[in-house]
Amino acid sequence: MVKVEQVMEVLKGVMDPEIRRSIVDLGMVREVQVNNNDVNVIIALTTPECPLQDSIAGNAKRAVESLGEELQVTVDLTAMTDEEKQRMMDMLRKEQQEKPEESLAGHLNKVKSVIAVMSGKGGVGKSTTAALLAAGLHKKGLRVGVLDADITGPSIPKLFGVHEAPIGGALGIIPPQSNEGVKIMSINLMLPEEDDAVIWRGPLISSAIKQFWNDVFWGDLDALVVDLPPGTSDAALTVMQSLPVSGCIIVNSPQDLADMVVRKAAKMADKLEVPIIGIVENMSYAICPHCGERFEIFGKGHTAEMAKTFNTQFLGGMPIDSKLTELSDAGKVEAYENPDFDKIVESVKKGIEA
Repeated sequence: MVKVEQVMEVLKGVMDPEIRRSIVDLGMVREVQVNNNDVNVIIALTTPECPLQDSIAGNAKRAVESLGEELQVTVDLTAMTDEEKQRMMDMLRKEQQEKPEESLAGHLNKVKSVIAVMSGKGGVGKSTTAALLAAGLHKKGLRVGVLDADITGPSIPKLFGVHEAPIGGALGIIPPQSNEGVKIMSINLMLPEEDDAVIWRGPLISSAIKQFWNDVFWGDLDALVVDLPPGTSDAALTVMQSLPVSGCIIVNSPQDLADMVVRKAAKMADKLEVPIIGIVENMSYAICPHCGERFEIFGKGHTAEMAKTFNTQFLGGMPIDSKLTELSDAGKVEAYENPDFDKIVESVKKGIEA
């Protein structure tokens, strides 16, 4: 008959996927019951809404089953008590002492690439591009989050159809996830009504953005897409200087006015020494639904030439598409498919993995 000690030993090899520590070391294994060949493991999660609970339970079950084919293993999940959470946090804080300037969440987060999506001008489709980029990278197997830094004009939750408020967990603020698993953090998720106005001055906006980076438990991410507000003011400056931005993507449209203003955003990135991954031209064309002919409604854009000026790549153009509008309004931006944008996503993926 298997012993409790043997079960605990194999469970030491089961890691919490985001905290990256053994569930035994974290004190998550509350009890192990052995009755002949029946083994019951009780695991206490940091929050009952833990999005990775199925993964943790499955890994624990498989680990115990490796002790013998005859074993009948069950795993029950519950939530940690306040005392259990405190013990876990005390242990993690000891590990954090080498970096006392970081919050506990910031200490645990492992974000490989931070991609800022920006534009000097509003109305060019920057937030839509950020949402499509995050959804596209996730479809390609990357772990992705979106930080909505457009504090006074947030639209990311609406695009993804996310409405639930973030959870205040033991490790920090736990962001909700989209239907497909993209993590979302936005001020709009914390307002009583989604159309409530955020009337804040620059310092408060900057503080909120820093909190979204430092105090949100993002966990392990391959890419965090940051949706910036238009322009080159406080919010953009905070992201560029306070976050470890790997590179930025600039969104343009074919009009000469947009072209001129977007150059300001590109020059800002250049002055702050933030690499420009590439430039996207939105509303580049439209396809006639009857004959399939391609129309450049706003005239031929100059984005490709702009990209050369700033020694970066022209990632491609996006169409005016009523299907995208329909899906975005319904909170289903992840369901949109377009071969032109898929090429853009692939170029960005290669760029951040290089």
